[in-house]
Amino acid sequence: MLDRFLRPVIDPPLNAAGARLAAAGIGANAVTLTGLLLGLAAALAIAFGMPLAGLSLIAASRLADGLDGAVARATRPSDLGGFLDIVADFVFYAAVPLGFVLTDPASNAVPGASLIAAFYVNAATFLGFAILAAKRGLSTVARGRKAWYHSGGLLEGTETIAFFAGFCLWPAAFAPIAWVFALLCLVTAAGRVAMAHDLFRD
Repeated sequence: MLDRFLRPVIDPPLNAAGARLAAAGIGANAVTLTGLLLGLAAALAIAFGMPLAGLSLIAASRLADGLDGAVARATRPSDLGGFLDIVADFVFYAAVPLGFVLTDPASNAVPGASLIAAFYVNAATFLGFAILAAKRGLSTVARGRKAWYHSGGLLEGTETIAFFAGFCLWPAAFAPIAWVFALLCLVTAAGRVAMAHDLFRD
């Protein structure tokens, strides 16, 4: 929901930094994989009871996630890069709640599993919409230039990181926050289904 408003603010500095990285010979795929490793390190830190360290690593991971596209735009975007970007994002999104499940299974297992399941449902609508949008030649840059059609919704990247930050700042409240997050993911998925019904029915 907030990505379209945040992109005009963050894209100029990201593009400038991405151009410098590209000039230094650093490729977009390397930045993507670095972001993924940082995200997995965040989940590991959380699993070992260090949520604030996890939050710092999440921030670094998301910075890399923003920079990989900027590096690609400064060089030559590739389909492989787009594929790696979306895979890395979804691995990261699952890893963080899994870290909280592992650190306190008794309290966090059910809400954490429910959140990951809600992510799966939301991802299915997101990717399904992107496939049909590509088939019909649709495009959008409202949420940044992507290798796929990035359909909006109630929850997007900005809101996801805000919830992850909440988990890290108030780990004892993981369960109620996760339930709210899961519900909003399902609302987002339902909205995307309704949008697909309106747009793709022939």
